Amino acid sequence: MAWLLLVIAGLTEIVWAIGLKEANGFTKIIPSIVTIIFLIISFFLFAKAMKTIPIGTAYAIFTGIGAAGTVMVGILWFNEEVSFGKVFFLCVLLIGIVGLKLVDDEGEGA
Repeated sequence: MAWLLLVIAGLTEIVWAIGLKEANGFTKIIPSIVTIIFLIISFFLFAKAMKTIPIGTAYAIFTGIGAAGTVMVGILWFNEEVSFGKVFFLCVLLIGIVGLKLVDDEGEGA
């Protein structure tokens, strides 16, 4: 259950990151409210997940999901530049997230 909470926390991080951009420095009320709500949800779920997942692993995965997702949304929604380097390092980040999950699962069996 903690892993599911962590994944949802990472996904909600993407929402509030997009909200920050759309809020235009908190000058637009609706995107600002959405940002704050999802920021609270994100950190609440993240804190719940850290009850059983080691902090280093949890934080790396939480921020990794948020960063990777935000990059993908930036490319798809905001027409940000796509380059070989950006795609390569995004893949490296995703491999690292999966790797941390796998390594953490190995530790549970020890």
